Amino acid sequence: MPTSDRLGRRWLGAPTLFAVIWTSLASAIYFSLGVIAERALGMTPAVFLVAGVVFALTAMTYVEGASLHQERSGSTVFARYAFNELWSFVAGWAVLLDFLILIAVTALSATNYLATFWSPLGEGAAETALCIGIIAYVAVRNIRGFSATRARRIAGLVIADLFLQALIIVLGLLLFLQPGVLVESIDLGSAPTWTDLIFALTLTTVAFTGLESASGLAGELRVGRAALRRLISSAAGSVLVIYTGIAIVAVSALPIEGDTTPLSDNVDAPVVAVVDAFDPAWLADALTYVVAALAAVTLIAAANSAMLGLSRLAYSLATNRQIPRRVGRLHPSRATPYVVILVAAVLAVLLVLPQDLEFLVGIYAFGALLAFTLAHLSIIVLRYREPALPRPYRIPLNLKIGGGELPVPAALGFVISLLLFGSVLVFHDPARYVGVGWLAVGLVMYLGYRRVSGMPVLERVQVPEAALRTEPQRAEFGSILVPVFGNALDDDIIQTAGRLAADEVDPDEGEGSTIEAIWVFEVPMSLPIDAALPDEQLARARAALARAKAVGEEYEGVEVATATVRARRIGQAIVEEARRRGVEAIVLAAEEPSRIRGGARLGGRGGPLDNFVGEATKYVLQKAPCRVILTAPPAEAMPSPTAEQAGP
Repeated sequence: MPTSDRLGRRWLGAPTLFAVIWTSLASAIYFSLGVIAERALGMTPAVFLVAGVVFALTAMTYVEGASLHQERSGSTVFARYAFNELWSFVAGWAVLLDFLILIAVTALSATNYLATFWSPLGEGAAETALCIGIIAYVAVRNIRGFSATRARRIAGLVIADLFLQALIIVLGLLLFLQPGVLVESIDLGSAPTWTDLIFALTLTTVAFTGLESASGLAGELRVGRAALRRLISSAAGSVLVIYTGIAIVAVSALPIEGDTTPLSDNVDAPVVAVVDAFDPAWLADALTYVVAALAAVTLIAAANSAMLGLSRLAYSLATNRQIPRRVGRLHPSRATPYVVILVAAVLAVLLVLPQDLEFLVGIYAFGALLAFTLAHLSIIVLRYREPALPRPYRIPLNLKIGGGELPVPAALGFVISLLLFGSVLVFHDPARYVGVGWLAVGLVMYLGYRRVSGMPVLERVQVPEAALRTEPQRAEFGSILVPVFGNALDDDIIQTAGRLAADEVDPDEGEGSTIEAIWVFEVPMSLPIDAALPDEQLARARAALARAKAVGEEYEGVEVATATVRARRIGQAIVEEARRRGVEAIVLAAEEPSRIRGGARLGGRGGPLDNFVGEATKYVLQKAPCRVILTAPPAEAMPSPTAEQAGP
C-alpha cells in the first residue's frame, strides 16, 4: 500500500507492485487459455509450465534493471544505458504496440465474459459499443492518474482472483484429473505439431506486460532488497501454480479429441467454458456467473494497467525527445500525458473492430519478445559497463567471465527470447508483417524527427517535465540572449532560458518570447576579422545552434533565433550583441577562472571574491546592459569558452 515519508512524499510498496503485475497475469489466463490450447492441445499444461519458468527469468531481469536505473519504463531505459538512444527507442516502440494490443484484447475479452449475463454483449454492434465504452473508461481513469484508492482496489481484486483461480484448480483436480487421459491425447509432431507448439509458447508472453507496467512505477517505489526477492518468488510461484493448474483442469474437463479441443468453440471466454463442465449443475452455474463477473472486472483492471504502462512509457519517450513533445503533453492539473492516452484509446478502438482475438494475440508476441530480448541483453551488458553501480536487487547465479559477472538467468532468458522471436518471424505471417511494419514506421518517424530537429540519433536529449505541461506560464523575460559553446551544458542553459521565456502571451496571436542563441567565433588579433573559418568550426557551430533551437522550442510560445558572431573577445561580443538586440536578459554558463596565481593584475586569482568566474563572464557581468543569469556547473564539467571556440 502507498506510504508517506517525513517529507510527505507518497511511496508505493511491494504489494502495489505485485498487484500491478498480477492484474496482467490474472487477466491473461482469461483470454489466452483458449487461443493457446487451440494450438498446444494436450501439451497446454507443459506450455504454461515453461511459460512460468520464462516469466521468472524475465522478472529477475526487470527487477534488477529497474532497481539499477530507477526511471519510468522498463526495457527502453535498460537499452538506453546499455547501448544508445536508438535501441532504447526500438524497445519502447515495440512495447507501445503491446500495450495498445493488450488494451484492445482485454476490452474485447471483457465483453465476451459479460455476454454470460446477456448474450448480445458478445457479438455485433452491442459488443463494439461496449468495447468502446470500456476503452473510454480506461482512458478517463488514466488521465485522472494513479491514486492510493485505485491501488487498494487493485489489491483487493488480486486477492479475489487468486482465491477464485485456486478454487477452480482444487475443484477441477478433484472432479476431472486422470493423468492417463492427459498423456494419451499427446502425439508430438502431429497433435500438436511442432510449429503450433512453438507458436503457443510465444503466445504465453502476453501475460508478461505487467512487468513493463510495474517498471513504469520506478521512482515511486520504496521496496527493500528482501521485499524484491519475495516479490519475484511470489509472482513466479503464483504463475507456475495458477497457470499450470488451470491448464491441467481445462484439458481434463474438456478432453482433447484428436487434433481439436472443445475450447476452440469457446476461445473468447475459455474459463467460463471450463467451469461450465463442472458437476453438479448448481456448482457449474454458480461458478459460471462468478467467473464471468470477476473475469470482466479483472480484464478491465488489466486494461487500466496497460494504459498506465503506456502513459508512463510515453512520458519517458517524450522527455527524452524520442517522440514529439506535443504527443507527450501533460494535463495541466493531473500531470498525466493526456494526449498520448487519447491517441492510444482511438488506436485501441480501431484494433477491436475486426474482433479477431487470435490475430491480436499473435501480433502481441512480436513486440513482447523483441522487448524482452533487448531487456535481457541490456542487463548482461550493464553488468560489464556499470559493474560498480549499486543494485538493490542482483540476479543470482553469476559466472565470472571476461573481467565481469555474467548473470546466468538473464543469459538463458536472452537465448529463449531470441529463439522465440525468430519463431514468430518464421511461423506467424500476421505478426511478421504487422510487427515489422510497425517497427519500420517507428524508425522512420524517429530518425526523421531527430534529423529535422537537429538532434543526434544515438545520444540522449532530455527536456524537463515543465516543457510537457500545457498550462501557460508567465514569462519573466520576453527576450533572452544565450551564448552556446558546443559542450554538454548547452542543453541545460537553453532549458533554463526556456523556462524563463515561457509563454508570455497567446502564441495564436503571433506573439511570444524569443531566445537569441549565438555562437561567438573569437578571431585572434593576428588575423583579419573576416578571415576564413575552418570547416570543422563552422560545422560545430551549426550543430550546436540547431540543437539549441530544437531544445528551446520545446517550450510553448518560445521561438529560438540563431546566429554566429565574429569578435576579438567573447565577453565583449556577448555584451555588444545584447545591446544591439535589446534583449531583457542574458543566460550564461560561467567559465572556470584562470588557475594562474599572483593577483588580478596578472590575470590570476586576486581576493577571495575577485575571480570566482573567468574573464569573459566577469566582463559580461560588469558591462551587460541587462540582467545576467549565471549557471553554476562543476568546474571540471565546463570547458573554457575561449578554448572551445578559438578561431583560425
